[in-house]
Amino acid sequence: MHAVFNMALIILVITAILLALAAILGMKTFSDREKNSPFECGFDPKSSARSPFSLQFFLIATIFLVFDVEITLILPLAIIMTKTNLINFFMISVIFITVLLLGLYHEWKQGALTWAH
Repeated sequence: MHAVFNMALIILVITAILLALAAILGMKTFSDREKNSPFECGFDPKSSARSPFSLQFFLIATIFLVFDVEITLILPLAIIMTKTNLINFFMISVIFITVLLLGLYHEWKQGALTWAH
């Protein structure tokens, strides 16, 4: 029992030392204006590189990615159709597409699909 306690204590001490070293070595010592500015072949930038971006566009892109991945999950249904009987295939397809349509309906009702000006 003491061996387990001693090993746990050693692991805890080593972890604490590594965390402290990472915090000390990872600190930035100074803030340089040139390093924080965007690189444009030695010229001063014409505009801010930190321009705001449309959160609505990000939301639409995220919804597109989610539904795109779900489309790739629909593709194996053709393989399932050859391996199972028609009733099981129909039930799996209907349930999966119903979940997709309910998600789309929810996003539509939340107003995530309307592009705000």
